[in-house]
Amino acid sequence: MKNTSFVLSEFFVLFIVLPASFTLEYSIVIKMVLAVIGFAYIIFMLKRILRISFRVSREIKWKSFWRPTLVRFITIALLTTVYVLYRDAEALFFVPRTNLGLFIVILFVYSVLSVWPQEVIYRTFFMERYKGLFKSKALLIFINAIVFSLAHLFFRNTLVLVLTFLGGVLFGLTYLKTRSTTLVTIEHALYGNWLFTVGMGKMLAFPGMDQ
Repeated sequence: MKNTSFVLSEFFVLFIVLPASFTLEYSIVIKMVLAVIGFAYIIFMLKRILRISFRVSREIKWKSFWRPTLVRFITIALLTTVYVLYRDAEALFFVPRTNLGLFIVILFVYSVLSVWPQEVIYRTFFMERYKGLFKSKALLIFINAIVFSLAHLFFRNTLVLVLTFLGGVLFGLTYLKTRSTTLVTIEHALYGNWLFTVGMGKMLAFPGMDQ
């Protein structure tokens, strides 16, 4: 009972209180310090308590990963291209068209400094730490997608919340199927980088989107 209470309290602080606090107006330095402390705690728990290794496994089934991922990617690419053309045709591929150097740098920084930490926190840690709190995988994935969306509240954008919820569902399914931080990070980076590429980066605070 004590352990369950601690885990629930931990969940509430890390995945509800902390992300919600980032929507409030206070020092960005304090926010960064809190984020670093939270991430350090999660890494500690993964290594010392959950015994998770971050080495790329030789047993990864790349073929079974790439086939459904590419199908989903093509579907997402078609839908988002049509969406951008409908909403603001001038935004289509705006950054790669106008500042290729910045575009390449941002994609690298986003993948390494944003996507990987997010997947460590919201898939590897969340799924392994809290799977015992939920009666079914469907509920686990649903709650995971909710808190993943909550982490993006500071954007104050409804479409961002919808996209991150849907992304959370996809990434949750991938992680539970593969148990691989590497694969779910690749999938997240693929979809996220495409949104920036196609011209939806402005709503995600992507630099260089001002037209």
